Amino acid sequence: MGKPDETRPFIPVGIAVLTVSDTRSLADDRSGQVLADRIAEAGHQLVDRAIVTDDVDLIREKVLGWSRDDGIDVVITTGGTGFTGRDVTPDALEPIFEKRMDGFSAVFHRISYDKIGVSTIQSRAAGGVVNATFVFVLPGSPGACKDAWDGILKAQLDYRHMPCNFVEIMPRLDEHLRRGAKG
Repeated sequence: MGKPDETRPFIPVGIAVLTVSDTRSLADDRSGQVLADRIAEAGHQLVDRAIVTDDVDLIREKVLGWSRDDGIDVVITTGGTGFTGRDVTPDALEPIFEKRMDGFSAVFHRISYDKIGVSTIQSRAAGGVVNATFVFVLPGSPGACKDAWDGILKAQLDYRHMPCNFVEIMPRLDEHLRRGAKG
């Protein structure tokens, strides 16, 4: 397992949190609050936080807008990853991933399995890159948000985490876009 290199500086990143729900408001959004609290505790900046209903177009529009904001490096969604008719977050976002992060889903399910056993198969947690912005699609439970943050995102969003982390590659996520603009 990796560990922090305390000789490296901490580099805060800008993060937006999107809760996908037909029933939640900011006042009772426990999962979004779990993420907001952990983001602040880690020293990162919560740039924006919003709630949208379980609607493919609304989810995609919000995430695409945030992915174009230079102050947002990471988008974390919570909710809508199950199998019911209204669970459409992966359906909204996976088609716009420029690159998929299959390892995120695999590690999330490994951590989740230790907590809830085979029930983890009821989540379509996902990760990818959209417009040089990391996007993570988490289940809507506070426990799942804690597991994803504590077990994956906290370390990977810390520049000091070794042997590698997301922060050190952020400046290069758009190389394919810059290369295409030149040619």
